[in-house]
Amino acid sequence: MKTTNDFFIPDNEVKLPEELDYSRVDEYIRSAEAFSRSSYQSVYIIDYFKQNFLYVSPNPMFLCGLTPEQMMNLGYRFYLEHVPEDEQQFLIDLNEAGFSFHQTIPVKERKDWYISYDFNILNGGRKILVNHKLTPLVLTSDGRIWLALCVVSAATHTSPGHIEMHRVGSPDYFEYNRNTRRWDKRQMPTLTEGEKAVLTLSIQGYTMSEIADRICLSPDTIKKYRQRIFEKLDVRNISEAIVAATNNKLL
Repeated sequence: MKTTNDFFIPDNEVKLPEELDYSRVDEYIRSAEAFSRSSYQSVYIIDYFKQNFLYVSPNPMFLCGLTPEQMMNLGYRFYLEHVPEDEQQFLIDLNEAGFSFHQTIPVKERKDWYISYDFNILNGGRKILVNHKLTPLVLTSDGRIWLALCVVSAATHTSPGHIEMHRVGSPDYFEYNRNTRRWDKRQMPTLTEGEKAVLTLSIQGYTMSEIADRICLSPDTIKKYRQRIFEKLDVRNISEAIVAATNNKLL
């Protein structure tokens, strides 16, 4: 049986508690609250020293019917109670792989990276596939993560997995292969200006015919643009394309 201790490993044990300035915690929480108010995404902050959550946003996507206070009280037990049992080992494996990768990054660059992955949560017994991103918020001087910011949004894939390490501002990223236990280098897809225009106008609610009128192209050309977008982003429809492009900062 999994326990919350399985999520806390030596690769990110906080060894310099004298450096932890808890007087600044409210500042980090207010920043997370401000971000939460402007987004549909769920946001929470992990404290790796106290091994709990410092903040949980009221956005309902990740709460599984709980209040933010209830989720904070659960802490890491949330994953044991609201993630399917057959995916809990997946979370533990990616946790170990992610922190192992993090140790290879120069300390001064570690706050530039984030890990992204998909898994199911259980809401009233119903599975909901979400995308979860985690990035360092505060590091100790030896590069260990004290506080981490987590952002949860709708997944664009149809199955759990898709573990990726990204560096902000770089088109290159690393994808974790659970079979080989290796990080394989990949490159983000690049959208043309026309494809970006189609996506941007789609976000604004325009139909294909209206987009064609606005950028002076035929509806058939817009349809071809959309199909290329779907292929590049490995999605099935325009809604998933918008989420994928937004999540991966392609616009």
